[in-house]
Amino acid sequence: MIPLSLNEIAAVVGGTGAGGTIVGGTGAGDGEVTVTAPAVLDSRRAEPGGLFAAFAGEHTDGHDYAAQAGRAGAVAVLGSRPTPLPTVVVDDARAALQALAAHVVARLRTGLTVIALTGSQGKTSTKDLLAAVVSSTGPTVATAGSLNNELGVPLTMLRADPATRFLVLEMGARRVGDIAGLTGLVAPDIAVVLNVGQAHLGEFGSRAAIARTKGELVRGLAPGGTAVLNADDPRVVAMRPLTDGPVLTFGRAEHADVRALGLALDRLGRPSFTLRTADASAPVALPHIGAHQALNASAAVAAGLAAGVPLDAATAALAAASLSKWRMEPRDLTGGALLLNDAYNANPDSTRAALDALAAIEGRRRIAVLGEMLELGAVGEAEHRAVGAYAASRADVVAAVGKGAGPIADGAGERAVTLADNGAAVDWLRGQLAAGDVVLVKASRGARLDEVADALEWGEGEGDRVRVQRPRRLI
Repeated sequence: MIPLSLNEIAAVVGGTGAGGTIVGGTGAGDGEVTVTAPAVLDSRRAEPGGLFAAFAGEHTDGHDYAAQAGRAGAVAVLGSRPTPLPTVVVDDARAALQALAAHVVARLRTGLTVIALTGSQGKTSTKDLLAAVVSSTGPTVATAGSLNNELGVPLTMLRADPATRFLVLEMGARRVGDIAGLTGLVAPDIAVVLNVGQAHLGEFGSRAAIARTKGELVRGLAPGGTAVLNADDPRVVAMRPLTDGPVLTFGRAEHADVRALGLALDRLGRPSFTLRTADASAPVALPHIGAHQALNASAAVAAGLAAGVPLDAATAALAAASLSKWRMEPRDLTGGALLLNDAYNANPDSTRAALDALAAIEGRRRIAVLGEMLELGAVGEAEHRAVGAYAASRADVVAAVGKGAGPIADGAGERAVTLADNGAAVDWLRGQLAAGDVVLVKASRGARLDEVADALEWGEGEGDRVRVQRPRRLI
C-alpha cells in the first residue's frame, strides 16, 4: 500500500472528508492520519498503519468491529457510517474500495506488470504457480487464496507498493459482466484464460455464457497487452479475435506455443514433463499431485515468458512453488493411510481431474469421499450421477456425503457408500482406513468437507468439532 492520508483517500472515493473533516475518531487532525499498510475486511487481520474496510452484511456489520481492528493496528476505517476510528464515510463502501484500488495501481503503473487470469477450474493453483514464476524475477504481489471477486481483487491491488514489479490477479465470476467490471479497475498487461468448464453453470445458464464472461478478460487487456490462451480448449482458442495484441498459447496440442510433452507420473501422482517453445525446452518436475497440474504449469510459464521471465528461471521456480490450502494437499494419517485434501471447491471437471489423480497414486485401496457440487442448475442431478459413475472407474469405494450427493452414489452403483453428513463420514472413515489406503476428500466449499479432512488428520477427538449444517455459498 502506498502511504495515503485520510484526506487523500476521501478525495479519491468521494467520501466525507474531501474538505478535510473525517467522521469519527478523536477530532481535529484526523484527516492527516496516514494509512501505510494494506486494507483488510477481517478486523483480526488488520496491520499497524492499516485500513479497515467495513461492510454492513446480512448477518454481520463490520462497523461493529472497528475498535477491534484498531486494537490490531488499523488507523482508519472506510465504511458507510461513523466508527470509533477516523472514518471516511461513503454511500457505497464496495465502490469506494474499488475506486481506491484503481487509484493506487494507476499511480504505480510505470514499471508494474499486471497479470490477470481466469478459468472455470485451476485458477488458484495456476495463480500460485505463476506467482512463483514471476517472483523469481522481481517483487510480486498476488491474490491470497481465492480472493478473486469484486472485493478480493481490489484488496490485492491495494497491497501493491512502489517496489512491486508484478501484480498477479485471479479473477472469478458468477455472472456475465463480472470480469469486465474487474478489468475496469485495472486493464491487465497479460490475460490468461485457462478453460471454459461447468463451474457456476446454474448461475450462467450455458457454457456459451461462461465463455463470453471469460472472454471479457481478453477484451479488457491494456493496449498492446498479451493474451495467453489454452490451446487444448476450443472455446478458449476462439477468444483469439477478441484482441488485436499478441497471443501466446499453451497446452499439449501440437500447435501450442508453450507445449507440454512426455507427461509421466511418479508413484504419488506427481507429474514430470518437458516444456518446449519455438527455440528452447526445459524439464519440469512438479511437487504437486495430479496430471492436470502440467497444464496449469504450462499456463504459468507461458504467462511468465510474456512477462519477460526466461524459460529456465520459470521452470526452476515451479519446483519450489507451493499451492493454496485444500488443493490436493497430501497428508500422512496415523495408521498409514494417505489423505488428499481437495475440499476447497468442486465442479464436474475438477472432480474428474482429482479422481484421475487418486487413481494414479499407488495404494492398497482408493477411497473417494465426495460431497455435493453446487451451482450446476438443471443439469445438477445428471452431472452428479455422471461423476459417480466416473468415480467408480477410478476408486475402489465411493463415499457420497450428504443428501445432495445422493445422485453420486446412484451413479457409482455397487461401489457406493451413502453417508448422511460430515460427522457420519468421519465415523465411517475412522472405522475403514488402513495402512496403504489413499482417501480423496472433495466437494463444493459449501459442503465443508474440509472438516472431515481435518478430523482425519488431527486424530481422535477432533470429530467432535465437525459441524453438520446446510451448505452455504461464500461471497
